[in-house]
Amino acid sequence: MKARKKLSRKQVAFQICHSITEVEKKEYDSIQPDNNPFFEFDFLFALEKSGCVGPGTGWEPRHLLLREGKKLVGAVTFYLKTDSYGEYIFDWQWARAYQDAGLRYYPKAVAGVPFTPTTGSRIIVRKDYDYKTCAQELVKKLIETCSLKSLSSIHFLFVTEEEQELLSDCGFLSRLTHQYHWHNSGYLRFDDFLGDLRSGRRKQIKKERRRLGELGVEISVLEKEQIRREHIDSIWEFYVSTNSRKWGNAYLNREFFDLVFETYREKTVLVIAKIDGRPVGGTINFRKGNKLYGRYWGCNVEVPYLHFACCYYRPIEFAIDNGINVFEAGAQGEHKFLRGFEAVPVYSSHLFFNPGAQRSIDNFLREERPYMRSLISEYNRHSPLKRARGGKPEKIV
Repeated sequence: MKARKKLSRKQVAFQICHSITEVEKKEYDSIQPDNNPFFEFDFLFALEKSGCVGPGTGWEPRHLLLREGKKLVGAVTFYLKTDSYGEYIFDWQWARAYQDAGLRYYPKAVAGVPFTPTTGSRIIVRKDYDYKTCAQELVKKLIETCSLKSLSSIHFLFVTEEEQELLSDCGFLSRLTHQYHWHNSGYLRFDDFLGDLRSGRRKQIKKERRRLGELGVEISVLEKEQIRREHIDSIWEFYVSTNSRKWGNAYLNREFFDLVFETYREKTVLVIAKIDGRPVGGTINFRKGNKLYGRYWGCNVEVPYLHFACCYYRPIEFAIDNGINVFEAGAQGEHKFLRGFEAVPVYSSHLFFNPGAQRSIDNFLREERPYMRSLISEYNRHSPLKRARGGKPEKIV
């Protein structure tokens, strides 16, 4: 294996950009990992250009860049947050504790993807450079920058195990939560996956899919150049309809979806359901490398089992057909577990500049972790999968 390059200390330089447009797209994308689409230039650009992040949104973007001379070696995208919405690693209790103690919790810094609860590298380093050395330099600079800005804390959300270990060495507290992910166990077709389920659950899924056929529902999966403007129109309509009924204000706007269509179709996968030729529901997903990420679901007609078909079954079929190893379908979801998704550990890392807060939250997290480990194990022990591998959160520090 070829040795990774070491940083030349004499040439190390940092840059903080307030917009991704301050970085050259080709240069920025050249350091991105193989299976995380959400820190690519075009995705971050769509969030910023559409105004989904930026002034007045609670998400002020910052891009911390590490250079060796003029060469871009690493990056951390983080946001100055004035609330805790759209993060999915919930810290409302911590904010209330700060308030009760007469302390200010906001603004804080969050290294994560807005409105996107997916695991992936948050500290990006060029593949040919030594990861640990470069990542430590970035974290050190991030701590220094946030401290000077008098922020209360820094939060790395949905990090990898490797990142959590590194961040722990840098003084961050480790948190363990969980999600439900689908894993491809070498399936050649959807029926192979069904065969891995216990009979009761297998029969239920077949019943749900059969019922949709009886109702005249036709479901298509579209990607890349197959996606047309009219499909984005439908996805936007579904997204708005579902948000207005369930959650109130939507995080994303129409311009974001238009920009995804214009710049990000190569990594977009749509699931569109129709009845009598009229779109009634669907999902937008993103694909990179060996991972598929389910993101936004919606419908304008209530149809039994449509959510399960569009959000789970058809994306799983797509993953099997395309040799994708992991399908992450988003936050929450007992429904996912019942349909063959495994409980897996999710990691985050947190640093508080107030020493008392750091100690108190450290104690809280030490008590929370054994419970979360037990919960993950218990879920997978009762999995509808005959041979659930299950997440083993043993490396958490």
